[in-house]
Amino acid sequence: MGVEVGAQAARSRALAVLRVRSRALAVALLPAAVAVVLLVGGSTGHIDGPGWAVTRWVVSGFALFVLLAAAGIALVVARSRPAVSPTVTIAEESAPDLYRMVRDLADRLEVPAPSAIALTPDCDSWLEDRTHRAHGTPRPEARDEIEGVPGVRGLPSAHRRPPAAPVLVIGSPFLWWMRVGELRAVLAPVVAGTGPSAHPDIAAARRFVRGLDAAVAVTSAPRGPLSRTVLGGVGWVVRLLLRSCRVHAAEMERGVAAAAAERAQAVDYGLRIVAQEQVGLAYAGWDRLLTRVALPAWRMGRWPSRLDAGVVAALTELSRRDRLAEGFASRLGERPACDLLEEPGAIDEAASLLAARLFHGGPAETGPDWAPVDWDEYPDEVVDRKWRTDAARLHRVLDALGVSRSSGAGASDPEGPTLARVMDHLSDGEPRESGDPGDPALVERPETAAYEDEDGGPENERSSALAAGLSAEVAREEAAVSAGAAAPSGAAGQVGPDMPLWDDGSLPLFPLQPPRTGRELLADHVTAMVCCAAMDTAGAAPGLDWLDGPSLLLNGERSVDLGPRVLSLIEEGDPAPLRTWLLHLGIRPEKPVRLI
Repeated sequence: MGVEVGAQAARSRALAVLRVRSRALAVALLPAAVAVVLLVGGSTGHIDGPGWAVTRWVVSGFALFVLLAAAGIALVVARSRPAVSPTVTIAEESAPDLYRMVRDLADRLEVPAPSAIALTPDCDSWLEDRTHRAHGTPRPEARDEIEGVPGVRGLPSAHRRPPAAPVLVIGSPFLWWMRVGELRAVLAPVVAGTGPSAHPDIAAARRFVRGLDAAVAVTSAPRGPLSRTVLGGVGWVVRLLLRSCRVHAAEMERGVAAAAAERAQAVDYGLRIVAQEQVGLAYAGWDRLLTRVALPAWRMGRWPSRLDAGVVAALTELSRRDRLAEGFASRLGERPACDLLEEPGAIDEAASLLAARLFHGGPAETGPDWAPVDWDEYPDEVVDRKWRTDAARLHRVLDALGVSRSSGAGASDPEGPTLARVMDHLSDGEPRESGDPGDPALVERPETAAYEDEDGGPENERSSALAAGLSAEVAREEAAVSAGAAAPSGAAGQVGPDMPLWDDGSLPLFPLQPPRTGRELLADHVTAMVCCAAMDTAGAAPGLDWLDGPSLLLNGERSVDLGPRVLSLIEEGDPAPLRTWLLHLGIRPEKPVRLI
């Protein structure tokens, strides 16, 4: 009963959307109808007189203008390409078991099966209509298979018929973390949505709304003065139509979702409760993996090639640490959903590269400055390199501030980069050269005040000046990287079937973090310098923590008490806690370290 109620509500709202389209057509034809009446009345002598002739010409000219404008608007709406989510489309031969499971699920729900399956590097699943004829246009280079990713194929080309049913988009973390039964339970309400999608009124209403939305994007693109003027008028009309049907379209989608959820109640209802818990856990682990582990690698020009496999490790570690999730680890003995793929490694690599593009804006293909990295290589290739790069940047800024390189008579190389130099500068006993431009009196107060107002905490002018210098240096480096990445990328490394249908210029589409504050940058760089000193003078090693990212390993154990000591130094100018920690571990701050 609930299915019929939801479907009926969706159909009624779809008809309301179509009525908006009919009214717009009627408004466009109304001047032409009036002109026809005047012309016929004049030819038959029923409407005659000196003023009617002028009226007929004015109305006829206006009607012709309205018809041409309506035809132009209709042409823009029809030819505009609706946006397609960036995904990795999976060919059936590369995942026959997954396609078989989805078809069995559709048969059990008594709905049409999705036309294809695609993966998205996110914790979400949905149906996406790709039946617009623009989605079948030939690609710049006619190739079905993405180079280096066997079985990952693009959308049908122009000589093939576009699919009639929507595409099922699955979050790639679900495939690696969930068990087969859990994935089936999560996908049941999504697949059930193909039933309402097949209704002609709902399909027509969706096509109309998608066309309007795509036309808004077309009219908003920067162009010349004449085109901007013409498309400005088109955009005004399209936005008016979109506002008129927005409420009806939203209610239509709610009705579709309600009908699909009600239909799916009979499929794996008990298991769906457990599966929804796994959805929340997967989202938490995926977010930590991206922000703590993947983002540092992306910033270093490396992209982890097995992100989805890393999700399993991160969530297993989270399950081990969280007493509320102790029972989740026992699931790992069951069959994972990624076993439904023939080549999970290749699919994982494609999804990982796509994630780097969406969340960081990386290039579409590998190169000298954008190379994949395995998890075994992560500590040496990413963590060690990140710390030494940050330490080198810290010393460059200290040089620019005129801070003395002398770090005491005990240094083997007084001119080398040492941790003691950093600690002395941030504490009260730092030796300065005469005329030191880094003197607080010579530091511009606007930058210092901005740092204090933004970050709060105790006033420390030396930390403020150093943080401002680091922020400027990082901004220059990021600008240089962005300028170098602005060159168009080739089609050989394109991941997913829909690359021509989304704008590479707006990457990253989903930036993970806002720009780091001055305090965060300074703390990261001082921590990196401490880690370099620990590796070079005390035998420490770089490590990878699945939930916290780069970590320092001392005697094989992760260091967890460094952060508060670094903050005490940079915020209060108190080096005592850090010096005590260094002395206890045998780290020599006066010894020069190796930088990149």
